Amino acid sequence: MKPIIGITGGLDGDSLRLRQDYVSAIVNSGGLPVVLPVYQQAAELSDLIDGLLLTGGADIPAYLYGGKDTVPEEYITLERKERIAFETELLREALRKEKPVLAVCYGMQLLNVHHGGTLFQDIEYQLDYVINHRKGMHDIDIVDLFNGALKGRYTVNSSHHQAVMDVGWGISVFALAGDGIVEGIYKRDYNFCVGVQWHPERIFYDPLSAWLFESLAVNAIRTSRSRR
Repeated sequence: MKPIIGITGGLDGDSLRLRQDYVSAIVNSGGLPVVLPVYQQAAELSDLIDGLLLTGGADIPAYLYGGKDTVPEEYITLERKERIAFETELLREALRKEKPVLAVCYGMQLLNVHHGGTLFQDIEYQLDYVINHRKGMHDIDIVDLFNGALKGRYTVNSSHHQAVMDVGWGISVFALAGDGIVEGIYKRDYNFCVGVQWHPERIFYDPLSAWLFESLAVNAIRTSRSRR
């Protein structure tokens, strides 16, 4: 039986928005993708899935990590409050039930904030020098190995302007860009809970990106077996 992977999506007016790349990556990794609607009863939905994929989105407001707005408002595009609230509760429930989690871009930032971490609101505005993270490709280095992760240097895609500043409780960094921006985090002492700043679903041909989705599926199979 294929593991059921719940995929979150963004809100576009009254519609739910999700790139097909996420679905394809789950299918190609041996999972069964199920798109999750923004729904108040996150605990009930979490019971239906074996693993969770938190997808990309807009910006998390500073007050959610104890900060104040320090950049001009035109630099910020806030994510919808109802999506943030739903995914925060969904993440909490998934972790409580020890289900594997892969969090992408905004999803990684949400994972860090959920564990008490903070964010740069705009890295170009707040830091003296950063490479172009808004678009294009750049290198990352694996600085901490875990769960059999592939070591070395990789070239990843980039489309973000916010990033992890203070790492949350129980969270470790495993990948850095050349300018020091955190590109990958994971939850210590947990089966599989990983956040990445790039979009692995769009470069599934990359060994590291493929490994992320395959690891999510493998750990979700274990979850699936345990609940039968």
